[in-house]
Amino acid sequence: MSDTLLEVSGLSAGYLGQDVVHEAGLLVSEGEAVTVIGSNGAGKTTMFRTICGMLKASGGSVVFSGQELVGSKAHRISRAGLVYVPAERHLFPRMSVRENLLLGAYPKRGEVERLNMIFDLFPRLSERATQMAGTMSGGEQQMLAVGRALMSEPRLLMLDEPTTGLAPVLAAEAYRALAELKNEGMTILLAEQQVPLALELADRGYVLNHGRITLSGTSQELSDDPEVRRAYLGV
Repeated sequence: MSDTLLEVSGLSAGYLGQDVVHEAGLLVSEGEAVTVIGSNGAGKTTMFRTICGMLKASGGSVVFSGQELVGSKAHRISRAGLVYVPAERHLFPRMSVRENLLLGAYPKRGEVERLNMIFDLFPRLSERATQMAGTMSGGEQQMLAVGRALMSEPRLLMLDEPTTGLAPVLAAEAYRALAELKNEGMTILLAEQQVPLALELADRGYVLNHGRITLSGTSQELSDDPEVRRAYLGV
């Protein structure tokens, strides 16, 4: 495994002076997939929004590629290569698939090569290149959100609940694409409630419970843990 790309330590953050995430920490090395699992309201989105600079940390450190990110603006963090795909997707609904993708590439060049890569990864986007994003299904919009993020050539792709609102067949298709990206060397950090899918993709994982990391280990270790099996795998 390569060097550590992202190191989060002692991270606390919340809203209106009330912390939701408490002294959380995680590591992501280059080329690996890491998942943060937890129930709805556990603090996963708050953690991710803080890591990417959309929410101010009340304490702790976020080091990406050797640089401290706490206090940096979100757009600077994105341009540094840490790219966040929120569960809400934040597409431009009255713009076409192609236009949304090209916006993801700005201000970098080489859009045609990256477009072809995205269309190879998500053939459905190629079929709907001229369709308005707002008229697509939830699964197609998720593909577009991931594709737009990939257009910026991220060093770390961070996804928050990528299967939100997706039917099981589309959730499986989304994870097929993520597995292909991982096999090609993409570093991935994702938060997920669909725990079996997340653990199948990830090398390692962390359990977030009431804003605190309560357990960590390899995906196999978490899959075998009795508490994880009871709480998240329905066993």
